Amino acid sequence: MGTAEQQDSAGADLHDGVGARIRHFRKERGLTLRGLATESGLSIGFLSQVERNISSISLTALNGVAAALDRSVSEFFSDPPPEEEPDRRAPAPPPPTHFTLTRSATAATEYISGQQTYRMLSARGPNLVLEPLLVHIAPGGRREDSYGHAGEEFAFVLEGELLYEVDGVEHRLYPGDSVHLRSVVPHSMYNDTDRVTTVVSVVTPRLF
Repeated sequence: MGTAEQQDSAGADLHDGVGARIRHFRKERGLTLRGLATESGLSIGFLSQVERNISSISLTALNGVAAALDRSVSEFFSDPPPEEEPDRRAPAPPPPTHFTLTRSATAATEYISGQQTYRMLSARGPNLVLEPLLVHIAPGGRREDSYGHAGEEFAFVLEGELLYEVDGVEHRLYPGDSVHLRSVVPHSMYNDTDRVTTVVSVVTPRLF
């Protein structure tokens, strides 16, 4: 048991953003930045910038960090989705396992990581593997390290411009442009303009 001051400090640490939570969970496991870099596949310098809230980290890269720290991705956000209140009415029939239907009026869960805001575009389905997201990328911030991971990734630009690096080559995407790749190829995206870029992104595997 630590002192009350230490416990208060740790609690505050958890509510200072994604980077602070990475630092908290890393120290909790007794890992150095080098150790986390080795286990997650990200560079020490980039992870240091993320922990200090200098750089943003994408959900796919955060998924690798979460796996290295034996945490779920949702634990890195200060405002996780609220738990549903128990329904005391007669039980409804079980939801279908082969599809989901999400209405526009349904409140969507959003996650914010630095310059990027992710809006979930579909309900959870136990046998579905795609993770469809609406991503708003604010201008500014540091560029993320190129990163490879399991699965596939698709990005379609709705508004603004997006600098998308694939295997060391930069591609500038405009509204209507898209990129689709096997995610094991190192890649990253960055908004180097002065306006928000909006992207529909679909990745595998599911992150939440």
